[in-house]
Amino acid sequence: MQLTRRAAIALFTLLVLIWGVNWTVVKLIVFDVPPVWSSALRSLIACSTVLLVQRATRNFVIPRRQDISIILIIGLLNMTACPTFMAAGVQLIPVGRSVVLGYTMPLWVIPCAWLFLREALPPRRLLGIGIGLCGIFVLCNPLTMDWGNRDALLGHGYLLLSALSWAMAIICIRAHVWMSTPFQLLFWQTLLASVLLCALAFALEGPLSFSPTPSLLLLLAYCGIPATALAFWAMTVINASLPATTTSLSLLATPVVGILGSILFLGEDIDLPLAIAAGLILCGIALGVFASRP
Repeated sequence: MQLTRRAAIALFTLLVLIWGVNWTVVKLIVFDVPPVWSSALRSLIACSTVLLVQRATRNFVIPRRQDISIILIIGLLNMTACPTFMAAGVQLIPVGRSVVLGYTMPLWVIPCAWLFLREALPPRRLLGIGIGLCGIFVLCNPLTMDWGNRDALLGHGYLLLSALSWAMAIICIRAHVWMSTPFQLLFWQTLLASVLLCALAFALEGPLSFSPTPSLLLLLAYCGIPATALAFWAMTVINASLPATTTSLSLLATPVVGILGSILFLGEDIDLPLAIAAGLILCGIALGVFASRP
């Protein structure tokens, strides 16, 4: 499915808003639901939604043998590790810092693409990586972060692992030769993630126990349907409709939306080190993406 440029840009704008606000939503959820269980519930909701949509649109397929590997990789990295580390990190540190660290993903994609896919690594891209790493140093240096605070250290580490998991999934997606469409395989990926996350949550956090208030159920529905099921479908359509550089650069708006959401809905303060770090990381990512343009 391919959209007109105007429709694709409108859909992408909606997607950036959904993903940006989702960081605040996850923060609100983990106040009441443990992080691994919150990821499991999100995945279960997404899995059910995708199955209904695929059945309605006749896109449900039994995966071919050649696609089993990408189902396992995306299910493990992009849908299990990435959201679990994200939820664990957001539980421990403010949303503003979390979203900036979470969107360092392109900084890890660039060297991994050079190492595993033999993609070019021109000087401008190296400069972008260097500037982005300087931003991470500003965010994590001992003057702005208490290195004696175990929760702060774990939170920052979880968010960086989340970004790295996302980056490795992207490398595998680029290298894979698809037999079915990404949307057709989405149910199987979310199903695998749901099984793994439920087992992991039970092992690490015990039986699920929370008060299903209407507001909490609404937040979980937001995470599962627009922020996961709709988002994966939308990203597939957008990638088919817009140049890769356009989508990569436009994703840089997501941390900005996430920071604004944390200010509006959680009352978080944005200090100078966070603003400088965010600027450096976003500039570094932009340089790295622009370096891939012809």
